[in-house]
Amino acid sequence: MKLDLNYPAIADLRRKAKQRIPHFAFEYLDSGTGSRELGVSENRQALDQVKFLPTILKGEIKFQLDQEFMGETFSYPFGIAPVGMAGAMWPGAEKILARIANEFNIPFNLSTVATASPEDIGPIARNRGWFQYYPARDRDIQKDMLRRVKNSGFTALVVTLDVPGESRRERQRKAFLELPFKLNYKLILSILSRPAWCKAILFEGIPRMKFPESYTNFENKGRFTHVGKSIRGYPNWDDFKRLREDWPLKLIVKGVLDSEDAKKLIDEGADGIWVSNHSGRQFEGGPAAINQLPKIREAVGDNYPLAFDSGLEGGLDILRAYALGADYVFLGRGFIYAVAAFGSTGAKHLVNILAEDLKSNMAQIGISHPNNAQLRLIKQS
Repeated sequence: MKLDLNYPAIADLRRKAKQRIPHFAFEYLDSGTGSRELGVSENRQALDQVKFLPTILKGEIKFQLDQEFMGETFSYPFGIAPVGMAGAMWPGAEKILARIANEFNIPFNLSTVATASPEDIGPIARNRGWFQYYPARDRDIQKDMLRRVKNSGFTALVVTLDVPGESRRERQRKAFLELPFKLNYKLILSILSRPAWCKAILFEGIPRMKFPESYTNFENKGRFTHVGKSIRGYPNWDDFKRLREDWPLKLIVKGVLDSEDAKKLIDEGADGIWVSNHSGRQFEGGPAAINQLPKIREAVGDNYPLAFDSGLEGGLDILRAYALGADYVFLGRGFIYAVAAFGSTGAKHLVNILAEDLKSNMAQIGISHPNNAQLRLIKQS
């Protein structure tokens, strides 16, 4: 099968993934929050408003896709964002994506609530592994978690702070998803309808949140309270200061939309900021992340490291993020769709989709590197 003919876009991989994974797993991956998921649609609409002016007579352009970020040089200007419970979307997904990151020289973020532990993934990702961290309420637990992350070889800690409370994610609720899994009639039917997923589960085992489970004797007392939530704290600025003390390597703060928060984080020792609205999964009533990116860039200055995610669906969206101030961008759902659709082959195919789409759009606006996208940006009045 020629994937580029039949599955040339993330939307095509999403359609294939939906056919291969159980309904409850797809709803967990694909859903936003709120009855109308306005955060998801706001991201899409705002990205579509970012326009470039095409140009002509540039001759043959020699494209460069390598990108420097926070002292590292990556082969592509995009990386793999953290996705919780990725191994429930497709069994073994974290291992697959860690190998892809190492092979293609891009960063891979392992979630605190992954189905694999840091010790499982660190040796696979090697020096391309970053760890996404939800701060624990108990500092002794936090120190031990961070010790294990560092000893497993992860080179950066990505602290996610845009989860101050629980989002409802109505689609996820209606899909009867419970973590850890509790079988019911609907789940059993959903699982049996996806034989490839079932076969993969038999090989990998029932998905569990191995890392947080190692710190608690968790008893699920509610359908939407999982072990990760049971040890997670609700950090304040003093907690962030202690976290900065506990982690000696690069520390990036994810989930920032407010320019004043960004400036204060710099003062408190953050090495980088990741602009994100959790791709519309946490709050329906906020701004599109792409609209906040230039505001935060202006607040932190030209040379401070800024990462970005939320709603990106292809090479043109990646250029939009670079044009508005990003130094590096990440995609999460897209890579899980790809793995669920075709395993490791799907993830490699997505890297190719994004690279070729980038070059196609760069040719239209006459640039050789994504960092120059701002030069062809049409300023909105």
